[in-house]
Amino acid sequence: MKAIVYERYGSADVLRYTDAEKPAVGDDEVLVRVRAASINHGDRAAMHGSPAVLRLAFGLRRPKATILGRDIAGKVEAVGTKVTRFQVGDEVFGEMSQRGFAEYAAAPHAHLATKPAGVTYAQAATLPVAATTALQALRLGAVEPGMTVLVNGASGGVGTFTVQLAKTLGAKVTGVCSTRNADLVRSIGADRVIDYTRENVTRGADRFDVIIDLAGNHRLSEFRRVLAPKGVYVSSSGTGGAVLGPLPRLIAVVTTSPFLSRRLRVLAVRRSTDDLTHLAELVAAGTLTPVIERTYPLSETADAIRFLDAEHARGKIVLTV
Repeated sequence: MKAIVYERYGSADVLRYTDAEKPAVGDDEVLVRVRAASINHGDRAAMHGSPAVLRLAFGLRRPKATILGRDIAGKVEAVGTKVTRFQVGDEVFGEMSQRGFAEYAAAPHAHLATKPAGVTYAQAATLPVAATTALQALRLGAVEPGMTVLVNGASGGVGTFTVQLAKTLGAKVTGVCSTRNADLVRSIGADRVIDYTRENVTRGADRFDVIIDLAGNHRLSEFRRVLAPKGVYVSSSGTGGAVLGPLPRLIAVVTTSPFLSRRLRVLAVRRSTDDLTHLAELVAAGTLTPVIERTYPLSETADAIRFLDAEHARGKIVLTV
């Protein structure tokens, strides 16, 4: 099969579109003929090997998994002997532990969900990481109708889902993004858009019941200033540099929270086929619309990642196989 292979850390130049062994199928696994995949921040981090702390998991000197990719959608080609949930020909989508940017991918059946007929492969491929992250962030924030929600990083893959899902929960949403993306964030339902190139949201007069911080570009103390007295701050990012990445921010959240009336939370996303099914049903119903800025053929994955390294993508970038 063809796959996107890399054997050392670096820029997109380390990626090769080349032949690779078709994966074997374990007893509890499903072999998927991949039709679409989407790129996540984690894929870029795995490719760059940065922040360096991630190499403890990915491989200290070189990557352990030489095929990139986590989010996939496609058709079942074969099933393991213990798999009863799926059969050959079923349309599925889900999250891999890497190895998704390929013509075929083997995944545990528990990581996959059935793709509704009204959802395209490209749409389904955007959901496993980004939409699940958004959904679980809003749950952690205990968002309810009438609450004010700030989404910092509203135009990215996770952010565009967060804005839409918060609106389905009845929240009043403020999205923070750049000038280039303001119209997009407004079009997907944000009640207010703050252009961070012109206004610092942490210095405004508004107070928010829930802050979903997807960018980590302000001090924790600055976000606490605009958090309502009983509000919830949810962090999934941070800017700790090339070595520690988000760890300093996440540690600060954990160690500070017990001493405050405001609740500070670290988002730890878990795989959930129930969440995948729920999200896909929302897409099928037209309630949730994945924002796809560009699509590339699998063979041009390096160009797709170069684009992401140069630009803040609006929504998701999808690879078609």
